[in-house]
Amino acid sequence: MLKIIHEDNHLIAVNKPSGLLVQGDITGDRTAAYYVKRYIKDRYNKPGDVFLGIIHRIDRPASGVTLFARTSKGLERMNRLFAERKIKKTYLAITGERPNPFEGHLEHFILKNKEKNVVKVFDFKSSRAKKAKKAILDYEMIGEIGDNYLTEVKLHTGRPHQIRAQLARIGCPIKGDVKYGFAKPYQDGSICLHARSLSFVHPVKKEPVMIVADPPESQIWQLFSEVWEGRDIS
Repeated sequence: MLKIIHEDNHLIAVNKPSGLLVQGDITGDRTAAYYVKRYIKDRYNKPGDVFLGIIHRIDRPASGVTLFARTSKGLERMNRLFAERKIKKTYLAITGERPNPFEGHLEHFILKNKEKNVVKVFDFKSSRAKKAKKAILDYEMIGEIGDNYLTEVKLHTGRPHQIRAQLARIGCPIKGDVKYGFAKPYQDGSICLHARSLSFVHPVKKEPVMIVADPPESQIWQLFSEVWEGRDIS
């Protein structure tokens, strides 16, 4: 069963493990949405189909906070908050190269190839990338052990594969992410990208909400446990 990390009348969030889809695709594999629906149905003894809206999704090989709506009101209002960039999104990534500089602000333009499920990153918008969308993030390297570099990312836009592609653009592909230039995949297909937290004002209750997901228990993440456990993510 997925670990539930937030639940109220309108919203429910889980700590998604790497390898699990958030929503269905051509593989037909079961998804996080499927398991959350089953959880709600069983816990509340709901007859018939269970409403569940997907608010915040992350890539299959990544882990961390995934947010769903239990009501149409919650879905509509949370989608508006995301569109208005009123959600604080923090990620953790481990790369095999040290970012240079150690911290920075990145702005690129991203164009997705839907057939290949990969994006291209451009430094500026041009005739080659008329449909590219602006991608913005801030990053800071917060830990270093051997050739493992832990970077905290504050995501300001939500473009497909944004963190993966933008870090690769500055010469720091995420460990395990062969799609964006890392040399070797992990056997389980995971990448070292984790959605650490979402912070926002609840759209119905009007109260501050902070949803936090601990990184996986794999050895590489636990190398940095003292760093991410002690990090202020408010």
